[in-house]
Parts: sequence; C-alpha cells; structure tokens
Amino acid sequence: MAQTEYFDAGHRTCQGCESAMVLRWVAKAAGPNTIVIGATGCMYVANTTYYTTAWALPWIHTQLSGTGSAAVGTAAALKALMEKGKLPNEKINVIGICGDLGCADAGLSEVSNALTHTKYNFLILMYDNESSANTDIQETTMTPFGALTTFSPSGKQIRIMKYRWKKNMAAMMAVGHPEVKYVATAMAADPIDLYNKVRKALEIGGPTFIHTLDPCPKGWGYDPKYSHEIGKLAVETGLWPLFEIENGKFRLTSTSARIASGEIKRKPVKEYIRRQTRFKHLTDEDIEYIQRKVDEMWEKWLIPGLLPLTKELPYPETTKAQ
Repeated sequence: MAQTEYFDAGHRTCQGCESAMVLRWVAKAAGPNTIVIGATGCMYVANTTYYTTAWALPWIHTQLSGTGSAAVGTAAALKALMEKGKLPNEKINVIGICGDLGCADAGLSEVSNALTHTKYNFLILMYDNESSANTDIQETTMTPFGALTTFSPSGKQIRIMKYRWKKNMAAMMAVGHPEVKYVATAMAADPIDLYNKVRKALEIGGPTFIHTLDPCPKGWGYDPKYSHEIGKLAVETGLWPLFEIENGKFRLTSTSARIASGEIKRKPVKEYIRRQTRFKHLTDEDIEYIQRKVDEMWEKWLIPGLLPLTKELPYPETTKAQ
C-alpha cells in the first residue's frame, strides 16, 4: 500500500468527518496518475477554499449535478488525445465524486447516463452522509426514516417528518446498468475493504460505481471521536450491508459476509439509533419498525441489501383459478 498521501492536510472538514477519510483512502488507492472531479457539496466547500486545497492531484470542480457528464467528458478527452498521439498512451484514472444530493437526487440522471458509456474508463464515487451537509443538514432522498434535519424537524403535531425509506442507490446502479462491470458499497471505518474496492473499480475497465456511507458528527449528533464506531455499528446491525458486484457476480464482503455465514450475529439496530441525536425523538415502537425492516432485508430478500424481492414469490390468485 502506498505511503504517499494524495489527499492531505489543508482541508477544513469538521472534526471526525468520515467523508474526508473516504477521500483520503480513495486517493491513496488511485495513486498519482489520477484526475478527480468534485461536484458542489460539503467536500467541495471544505477542500478547495481559495488558494488552499487538500488535493495533491489534478482536480476539477463541476456544478452540483454535473459529475456524470464531467467524468465522461474527461475520460473521452483523454482517450482522444492519446489516440491522436498528443498524450502518452498511459493509464490515467478518472474519478467523479459527488455527495448524496449531487448524485442520488440532482445528479441522478447524469450519473445514470454516464454509466451507459461503456467504452470510457472512470469511477463515480458517491459519499453519503445522508443529508445536504454543506447547506446545514437538509433532507435528501438518502436521509433515513425518522432522522431530524432542518427540513424534517420533529413537531408537536407531526413527530416524524421523514417517513420514507432511504433509496437503494447501489442496487439501482447495478440492476439498471447491467453492462457496468463493478458496483460496490463501502465505508471509511473498514479502510482495507474500501481500498481494495477502489482498486478493483479502477482496474476492471469501463464505468464503475461505489457508494460509501459516511457518518457525520454535525448532522448525526454524536461526539466526533466515535465516527468509526458509529460506522461499524451501521454494518454490524445490518443497516448498511457491504457488498460488491463484479462482472455480474454478487458477493457480500467483510463483516457483512461474516453475518451472512452465521459467524457473527447482527446487533440490534437500537445500538446504532440511540447513539445519535438525530433519532432522539423516536420511540421504542419506531425503532422496532426499523428493526423489522432490517430483519426483512436479511431474512426474506433474495440478496440481502440489494434486491427487495422475497425469497418465495407469491403465486397469483388469478393464475390459480385458471
């Protein structure tokens, strides 16, 4: 593993920021021959203040929803310049980085379209802190059930404003783009798993996609020194399965694989929920509801964490009558 840091000192992220740790490991795995594209988001605001940057790599800023098109454009330009002999024919990694708002919401169509351009090599990395953190913790489609944000406060009349379940982005990217050779979930609290997945994504060729879950002390409400612990709890409780889909082949990885094999038991989601003030208004009944949803994902889905199809598909009553 390279000792050189390509995402280093000079950023202004919050203490305990897991997204910053994700970028550090991604840059380390990618190495010096890399171009990074960063969409507007908290990682843009914190890392590229005027005249300062933490990036020791070429870096391009794109607007909030522009990651997909900027990544395709950069990869296509490099390919054309190499074919014309204007650049040495060498491997240059292109990594487009966007937050949950810039990838799963505003930038979804561009990222989806980019993943259909299979002759260009690039990685789209979505760092997910389950909010729009650079604009003071606003709700996105990735915000989990019941979480408090500035857009989903708990009130006297309506206690839970965010009642919708979180979007399953990695599954959408994998199932919706069958020609993409590599899709994975990861997190900074499991750096070796993250490092290996980034290396695979950059080596396999064509467009690839990685979704990381990034605990955020400011938005989630816990002491910054517990960021890694909170991240590990997300996996240990089964809320955040770690997996990869390589050339169409699905595989749970790391702690999630050990849970699936029965080597270790899933912890109750209560251990994760009660550690964060964004869930402070949830009752025991609310947490039992979340627990049932997670149990269903692990015990009834065909593939835990990926496909919400039940193991026993119901037989249509109309067909029975025939």
